[in-house]
Amino acid sequence: MRRTQPSAPRPDVAQTITDLILQKIEQGTAPWLKPWSSRSSRPLRHNGIAYTGINTFYLWAVAETMGFASPYWMTYRQAAELGGQVRKGESGSFSVFYSSARKTDTDRQTGEATEKTIRFMKWNHVFNADQIESLPAHYYPAPPDPGAIGELSVNVREFLEAIPITVVHRGDSAHYTPSTDTVTLPVPETFTSIEAYTSVRFHELGHSTGHKTRLDRHFGKRFGDDAYAFEEIVVSLAQATLCAEYGLPNELHDSHASYIHHWMKILRADKTAILHAAAKAEQAVKWLRQFDPALAEPALAEPAREAA
Repeated sequence: MRRTQPSAPRPDVAQTITDLILQKIEQGTAPWLKPWSSRSSRPLRHNGIAYTGINTFYLWAVAETMGFASPYWMTYRQAAELGGQVRKGESGSFSVFYSSARKTDTDRQTGEATEKTIRFMKWNHVFNADQIESLPAHYYPAPPDPGAIGELSVNVREFLEAIPITVVHRGDSAHYTPSTDTVTLPVPETFTSIEAYTSVRFHELGHSTGHKTRLDRHFGKRFGDDAYAFEEIVVSLAQATLCAEYGLPNELHDSHASYIHHWMKILRADKTAILHAAAKAEQAVKWLRQFDPALAEPALAEPAREAA
């Protein structure tokens, strides 16, 4: 009689992602708190398309941990199709995405059938280009010059000016006020750099996307007393993503640093919280970037589908 080998246990992907994010926070290098002067972009697929949602922050964390310099990630098969070979002994990382399926439920008493859509998470194993030999040269880019940021580009300035949110400059605190739908910032000259000012402005604009007239972001009973701390996770992820998109270092404002222990509490209690936060952050980024005049086809303010 032929014996079948027991199947390998399914990996708990959400827990793996959360554990690494928590580890980086505890080490003081959370993948959305570290300045991004050493990063040129979001992580990129083999075809140059940027990853979104939780993949951005998880693959950043993996790259930081492993010392990978290339922004490119791909499956074993994609590497082979490009003429590359994953080096022996290298371990892949998770790239997650959502899929859906239709399910029919039948009422036992009435016999009435109803259909519903079930959404579930799937994943691929991907490898960084630094783990792969013989890829075309552009998959191994030289690291960017950390001192080459300089002044804001015209594109960044035009993007900020195009966002239809009122921004006023006064006082010595940065905050968003929902009742007046206004972002308040200290004058730019009080910041350590124009990049720091822009990073904090991105943060407060991120909060404004949750207004009831925009994405109407609220978390209800799921996070209870921690709802505002969770909002800070969402907006900090959006801030980091915008900084990466526009080639700026990400600055954690002093008033936001106090939330870090709340973030750790939330992530420890709910292994899917960081995936949920990344999805909401992606929505915020898309809503803001639809106003970027440099984008030929502005992104629509729709919920992100990737994991998310």
